[in-house]
Amino acid sequence: MHIYIIKMRLNHYITIITIAATGFSFVAFQQKPKFDLKASIARGKEIYTVQCMTCHMEQGEGMEGVFPPLAKSDYLMADKKRSIQQVLHGVSGEIKVNGVTYNGEMAAIDLTDEEVSDVLNYVRNSWGNKGDAVKPEEAKAAR
Repeated sequence: MHIYIIKMRLNHYITIITIAATGFSFVAFQQKPKFDLKASIARGKEIYTVQCMTCHMEQGEGMEGVFPPLAKSDYLMADKKRSIQQVLHGVSGEIKVNGVTYNGEMAAIDLTDEEVSDVLNYVRNSWGNKGDAVKPEEAKAAR
């Protein structure tokens, strides 16, 4: 009888440990890190400096008639999905930005989903722009 009680207690403890482990796994699985826009913008500034600043200039002012501005840009801010597409796949042909027509080409930029998110968060939240966050999942979906 003594062995029977020990066996029951052992089974009871194993059940409790199994339930606890499952619960912890479930909680860990559900807790996805919250998107940090501020950190994304900071990383995006570095990407912008390397990949975009040559044409769009340090303050996003561009060069009228040649390279469109990103600062206070009606075109950039009008369509978040289009901006993601253009960073991923490039753009060529005529576009109108802040009333000025541009007819050029921007090559696609080879960036990860997080980098696309970061650089767009930087330009969409700098120099007078205020935009919703672009998340890496949105870049992934646009590929």
